[in-house]
Amino acid sequence: MGESNAQYYAARDPLGGPREDGGGDFVTAPEISQMFGELVGLWLADIWTRAGSPENAIYCELGPGRGTLAKDALRSMARFGCNPQVHFVEGSPALRSVQAEAVPGAQFHDDLSSVPEDGPLLLVANEFFDALPVRQLVRTEGGWRERMVGLGEDDAFVFVAGDQPMDSAVPAQWADSAAGTIIETCPAAAAVMDEIARRLAGQGGVALAIDYGHLASRTGSTFQAIAQHRKVDPLAGPGTADLTAHVDFAALAEVAQRKGVRMLGSATQGEWLTALGIDARAAALAKASPNRAEEVEAARIRLVAADQMGDLFKVIAFAHADWPDGAGLRNGGGD
Repeated sequence: MGESNAQYYAARDPLGGPREDGGGDFVTAPEISQMFGELVGLWLADIWTRAGSPENAIYCELGPGRGTLAKDALRSMARFGCNPQVHFVEGSPALRSVQAEAVPGAQFHDDLSSVPEDGPLLLVANEFFDALPVRQLVRTEGGWRERMVGLGEDDAFVFVAGDQPMDSAVPAQWADSAAGTIIETCPAAAAVMDEIARRLAGQGGVALAIDYGHLASRTGSTFQAIAQHRKVDPLAGPGTADLTAHVDFAALAEVAQRKGVRMLGSATQGEWLTALGIDARAAALAKASPNRAEEVEAARIRLVAADQMGDLFKVIAFAHADWPDGAGLRNGGGD
């Protein structure tokens, strides 16, 4: 999964959707409407203001796509005097060039290790964690094994069970699950979250993650591939489709809290955007451009409706122990 996605992202700009020609393989919330990035920016500006408006704040985005979210968010933040230095963690040369045009002056990094530590972080990760490689364990008649990729008929890739026992790696609550049960873990996501939490604990600030996934850990495979806005076989044509898996937000929270970082809460994307005022923003945009009213309303519905992105996508935030709460979030888990 990791090697396939590295090849996939290095070779193309995969994004496309309603704000342009509708091409590409998939669309993210910032590309659907400016309202998404604007509300992310207002959320950051609000918590930054209540934290005392530190002048040396650092806006850091992980996997910033085309830079659209950052462009819209930074514009909203500037209205309230929040003008942080901008740092992007991006490994794709193709996307870096697009991001540089969208946000001139942004500084690029291969990972978080080179992002400055001399100011509080305002970190955003939108549809970042879902693309990190997962591992799967499958319960067989002989016990737990790692789910791997092997060769089947005609040398086609197929899923196979490894030959090494993995029972010791299975959480106690799932140890006696029925044969065929699958458990997903994402060591890469845990490592990134560990570094984010270390940064927040040491330099202050807040981290906001938005992605599709679940707020409570569960069993089952969520591994999938998207190409040309459709689900495709994830084992066909490695490097030609976007491979993703649902994010286990409970696992991220556990990692962060071990570092002494405070979880501010969670919500579905629909709940969060509604609490932040997307309805009022949509009404204002429609009033300013009546000829775009239907387009604005369609975008709002796509972002918040339960049967579209509203329930599938979740929002979770973490902060330094001394930073204030974040707007629109509820404490605790649930799904």
